[in-house]
Amino acid sequence: MKESTTENKIKSRALELDQLDPLKAYREKFHIPQHNNEDVVYFTGNSLGLQPKSTAQYLQQELNDWAKFGVEGHFLAKNPWLSYHEILTQKMATLVGALPEETIMMNQLTVNLHLLMVSFYRPTAKRYKILCEAKAFPSDQYALQSQVKFHAGLATSHGFNEQDAIIEVSPREGEYHIREEDILKAIETHKDSLALILMGGVNYFTGQVFDMKAITEAGHKAGAFVGFDLAHAAGNLELELHHWNVDFAVWCSYKYLNSGPGSVAGAFVHQKHLTNIEIPHFAGWWGHDKKTRFLMDKKFVPIETAERWQLSNAPILSMAACNASLDIFDEVGMKKLNEKSKKLVNFLEEVIHEINTTKNNCLEIITPAKNRGCQLSIVANGYGKNLYKGLIENGVIPDWREPNVIRCAPVPLYNSFYDIYRFGQILSGLL
Repeated sequence: MKESTTENKIKSRALELDQLDPLKAYREKFHIPQHNNEDVVYFTGNSLGLQPKSTAQYLQQELNDWAKFGVEGHFLAKNPWLSYHEILTQKMATLVGALPEETIMMNQLTVNLHLLMVSFYRPTAKRYKILCEAKAFPSDQYALQSQVKFHAGLATSHGFNEQDAIIEVSPREGEYHIREEDILKAIETHKDSLALILMGGVNYFTGQVFDMKAITEAGHKAGAFVGFDLAHAAGNLELELHHWNVDFAVWCSYKYLNSGPGSVAGAFVHQKHLTNIEIPHFAGWWGHDKKTRFLMDKKFVPIETAERWQLSNAPILSMAACNASLDIFDEVGMKKLNEKSKKLVNFLEEVIHEINTTKNNCLEIITPAKNRGCQLSIVANGYGKNLYKGLIENGVIPDWREPNVIRCAPVPLYNSFYDIYRFGQILSGLL
């Protein structure tokens, strides 16, 4: 920092902002990891959200009912397991801007992505290409590659291969984020051969938020289906999946949604597809009509909601942890969370700029100012992973991404403005 007066000014401002924060009490609802008997500065909610203190109670309820009822807990538990997933539906639908019938919590993110690509990636000889952003999350890349390879292997007469079927839209030379006009131009260029657009709502590496509404409109105009991986968007941004007319989306619940490591994932299928009996999909008994499911008939009768894509009965303990977090989100609402998120990230940006005034501008924010959520991705020019390790050793937990990016995500439910001040002091001392 320039001098102690500037440092004190930033500290005073952080304390004042915390005092005025209408959501400050929610920090007390979470377990904060400790370092030297002090709360760490936890900036990794974009990788694994912190545990709500209520989670243990929600889990214990199901453990008690399992002990008390055994298999009869499917019907006799306080929250009957047979329909437990329905407890989550309205809360999650509200959070992602969907209708309840369009939303389902099931499986894991990449499993859901594969299941929905079975329905929405249907290549033909003319339309077989998939458009995505360059440097998409690796699991998405693997899913796209394997789906293309699978279809190419089944139908070589389609005349495509995995090398030319995937179109990646990249940043321009010397830039980190992708320009929206380049995405729309790529859609227009490939409109006659485009089968699917599959992008992250937020790019995991740069933190760039994509204009999902505009991409969806352009994709539909081109005759393609449009889906999004919302792993870094659900619980981070205000979403309107139904009104944006998105065909499908998938997300996890262990990042911003604080549901625990590897917790149950979510999926969205737009209302317009739900009654289409011709749409291909992989079936399992939990997607079968609820009224006749236990007749055990071999003919599959799909539920006419997003539940149709379910395969197996619900992972109750995982869903209980998710339920604990969703009740907090439902109480606060994404509008208030989004308002605080913007203030936190703006304050973090100010602190980074202040550090740069005395550290030769060595810190470079690569997240676009106009298109971002909770995350700032920072390049520390001239510094390697030892800087990240130094932060960890001093009680700051950010996230490192090769080759030289530190991702910081001050999330509104449990991060404070004083956290950001402390981060700035520690980071400045290490540079």
